[in-house]
Amino acid sequence: MLELDLVSWAVVALCAVMVGVAKTGIPGVGILVVPLMAGVLPARSSVGVLLGILILADLFAAGYYRRHARWGHMFRLLPAALVGVVAGYFGLKLVSDEQLKPIIGGVVLAMLAVNYWRSRTGGENTSIPTQWWFMAGIGFLAGVTTMMANAAGPVMIIYLLAMRLPKVEFVGTAAWFFFIINWVKVPFSANLELMTAESVKLDLMMLPFIAAGAIAGILALKRIPQKAFKVVVQILAVAASIKLLF
Repeated sequence: MLELDLVSWAVVALCAVMVGVAKTGIPGVGILVVPLMAGVLPARSSVGVLLGILILADLFAAGYYRRHARWGHMFRLLPAALVGVVAGYFGLKLVSDEQLKPIIGGVVLAMLAVNYWRSRTGGENTSIPTQWWFMAGIGFLAGVTTMMANAAGPVMIIYLLAMRLPKVEFVGTAAWFFFIINWVKVPFSANLELMTAESVKLDLMMLPFIAAGAIAGILALKRIPQKAFKVVVQILAVAASIKLLF
């Protein structure tokens, strides 16, 4: 088992709850998980452990929202996303733990900057390209960032906002996209020794926390004012990501 102190156990458990919430209710919560996990685990180990937690949370989200996914929107992204996963796989072969930490921090900050740009230029009504090249670019970026840092959530947020999906279809489409893409990442992560028997054991120990978060996300989807909540989460994510950069 990975060497964890009490604080690290608490952080990983908190991240498991937040992943559950993000998958089934409030997608913005997930952005904070990546820098938190990388802060208490070796950077490469954090990627593998988090992938297992994401897959377990995907089971809850994809199962609950199985009738709400917009398959056409999802399948437009998948080919380019698969290419992005392969590109991210080779990228991970070239970086060490110390090199990966600032990459994770930089990816999260870049995605937050994209979200900030969108909100400053018109919020959800911002005109975003929906042509094939836009979808291919978003898919590739999602594949690279999810393979290297499990940080593709904000990329999907931009895409699904562009599609003007209702809230439940938004969450359902994202759930099924990541359900597929995260399983595709497993053999690549195992080959890079990011996902190991030890990381899987830790993931399974987090299952009760993931389930609690998933239930909380379902209950919160229609009740929590997401705009104010996302502002707080993004501020915390910026602070955590800056810590990884230095």
